[in-house]
Amino acid sequence: MTNTPDTTTAHAWNTVQGPADLTAKVSYQSAGKVLPAVLPVRELARATVGVCSLAAAELLAARNGGDVPRVRVDEGAVATAFVSERHLLVNGRAPTPFAPLSGFWRTADGWVRTHANYPHHRARLLSALGITTGDGAGTATPDDNGTALVGRLTEALATLTARQVQERVYAAGGLAVAVAPAPASDEGRRPLAEVERTGGTSGRRLPPAPLPAAGVRVLDLTRVIAGPVATRTLALLGADVLRVDPPRFPEDPDSHIDTGMGKRSALLDLDTAEGQRTFQELLDSADVVVTGYRPGSLDRRGLAAEELMARRPGLVTAQLCAWGWSGPWAGRRGFDSLVQAACGIAAIEAGPDGHPGALPAQALDHGTGYLLAAGVLRALTERQTDGRGRLLRFSLAGTADWLLHGITPEPAGEGTYEADDWLTETPSAHGPLRHALPPVHYEGSPDDWARPSTLWGTDRAAWNPPPQP
Repeated sequence: MTNTPDTTTAHAWNTVQGPADLTAKVSYQSAGKVLPAVLPVRELARATVGVCSLAAAELLAARNGGDVPRVRVDEGAVATAFVSERHLLVNGRAPTPFAPLSGFWRTADGWVRTHANYPHHRARLLSALGITTGDGAGTATPDDNGTALVGRLTEALATLTARQVQERVYAAGGLAVAVAPAPASDEGRRPLAEVERTGGTSGRRLPPAPLPAAGVRVLDLTRVIAGPVATRTLALLGADVLRVDPPRFPEDPDSHIDTGMGKRSALLDLDTAEGQRTFQELLDSADVVVTGYRPGSLDRRGLAAEELMARRPGLVTAQLCAWGWSGPWAGRRGFDSLVQAACGIAAIEAGPDGHPGALPAQALDHGTGYLLAAGVLRALTERQTDGRGRLLRFSLAGTADWLLHGITPEPAGEGTYEADDWLTETPSAHGPLRHALPPVHYEGSPDDWARPSTLWGTDRAAWNPPPQP
């Protein structure tokens, strides 16, 4: 057990504006050399879970009075949770994390990284490169997910420079980035988090409760890993989390199962008057809104952060994006794997043959998710005192910059690691699930989610009845 103050945890806690003296409450149980990498991934992972656990403990004390419970984080639980999507079994079936057309590819002058897990992204990638399947649609057949097109994609990319591929695919609405060299300096770093206290107060104070976020209503407008990990964590801690998706873009079923634990899932078309009315009704009693779309993409639907907070004083609004909130790439789509490639992480983690490498987990996603959850919990704690909402902003690129430039590597402690120690089985509407247990822990914390993931888009777009006192 490590009780020595951890500088990485202290930095992350300061970023979400936590009281400095509380970091003494956090200790870590070593599991040896987990999440091995060139970069300090283990240090990032345990710190983000540590600050999330501490923020939960702080909110619990703010609601119930008394001392903040002590926090103990086991690095084995953290290592397992950071690759939760790889441990998932659905009725005995293991998901495939990346589709055949997602990955690193040689170009005429280097490498690119593509992301084609979603059918519409795959179609745009192929269309940008002039690859068709014979039907003129530029899409893969439903049964091979693009496998039959690997050779043709390899040939097409080899004739272009990495930047040509990047810009052509971006112009077509697809996802590909040139693999950047390792950064030479830390100039132009993005912030790890931005926290802004907002005008307008509400009379809402959270009453005493057995869980930190009990009774907190969270509107979840996020996709894939980082945002859903944050809201999955809030659900663990008692929040009523309602994920809302547009009906036209189905979520990957396995991604939803992994990150939908404890939550409900509804479909809402915000381009219709009915959808807007329903959303407004939900917002009228929401405590938190979490968004994971590109900057500006929700604004045209009346969902800009300023408009949401004006409609609902005291609202905590947490925003997540890939590339940061300013600069030429702010409005681009992105995923963890692409940010790793574009920020120089793939070059640092490259193998001896020069093939770009990857972190041992989607650590930017998971780490940012726990940081975002910590920021929301801290904002709710502050609202107990001043009644005011908060605007929080996080990005995968900001977390990447922190990993590259802001974390000092530390020797791994003694200990052994068995992933099975942190896995469990749960019955669900999808069939039996084997899944990772949550890593967030404080004295008295829940060991698992109250319920498994529901079927995507099948829940009502309405809040659960408030808990009885």
